[in-house]
Amino acid sequence: MLVSGAVAFGYFALRIGWLPQNTTLAAMLIALFTSQVLAHGMTLPLREMTAAAKRMAQGDYSRRVRATSRDEVGQLAEAFNQMAADLAAADQQRREFIANVSHELRTPITALGAVLENLVDGVSQPDPATLRTALAQTERLSLLVSELLALSSVEAGAVALDRERFALEPLLKEVVAEAEVMAAAVDRPVRFTIAVTGAGLTVDADRARLHQVLLNLLDNATRHGPASGEVRIEARPDRTGLVIDVADDGPGIPFADRARVFERFTRGMPTSGGGTGLGLAIARWIVELHGGSIAVADPGSRIRVTLPAT
Repeated sequence: MLVSGAVAFGYFALRIGWLPQNTTLAAMLIALFTSQVLAHGMTLPLREMTAAAKRMAQGDYSRRVRATSRDEVGQLAEAFNQMAADLAAADQQRREFIANVSHELRTPITALGAVLENLVDGVSQPDPATLRTALAQTERLSLLVSELLALSSVEAGAVALDRERFALEPLLKEVVAEAEVMAAAVDRPVRFTIAVTGAGLTVDADRARLHQVLLNLLDNATRHGPASGEVRIEARPDRTGLVIDVADDGPGIPFADRARVFERFTRGMPTSGGGTGLGLAIARWIVELHGGSIAVADPGSRIRVTLPAT
């Protein structure tokens, strides 16, 4: 600022031929003071960002920057605040994920350890009932680990879709046959029905991944509906693509919880039992990889998958 002021006054003196020295010096001091005040206000968000960034490096994401202007600095401050909020949310999700994984792993491991300890101490005999209990806990642990690995692969973008066009009804029959076996294994004798609108309905998707989505939805409906109820899977063409509904006879998911059920380790009903809380999260990621959407539809006991037309 001193150099620019000196150049300006030098040019002015050159053109006029004379300038009062005291007036020139006073004007330069006033300009310097004014520029310092303005610069301090303009760079205040930058200094706040520096301080907030240092706090973030220490794990504190609560600091925010005051954005009082609409210029580039103000836009940068708003972007910084959004980044801080996203980092805080990601850190919170990471903490919750670790806590949930620890809890979910601890439950079957503790139960399995107790069964084995009783067998070793002679408290229990290795009869079929005791071994079935140990096997059930082992299978639950294996399912949890498998779904964690699947979810991790999907979130990391490591899942490549092997898309092909195929008939939908044969796939639905395969999924229902597998779901019936799973329902019998958990002593849930529900009835499964298939309804397909449109002869020769086809879909362009990854067959294995779509099979995984539908099986997760049927297993979820089996656990949430009444033991002697019915689980319906319906498919129909839509103007935007293909719609697949999986519905049960249960009370349904309350409206306030409908978005949250697709988060990791969230269970729609406390009595569902046996699930890992990851099935709907995996289903959502796979459907979104296909460019589709998944949501809870009225009356709340219906999960709707929409795949785009290709």
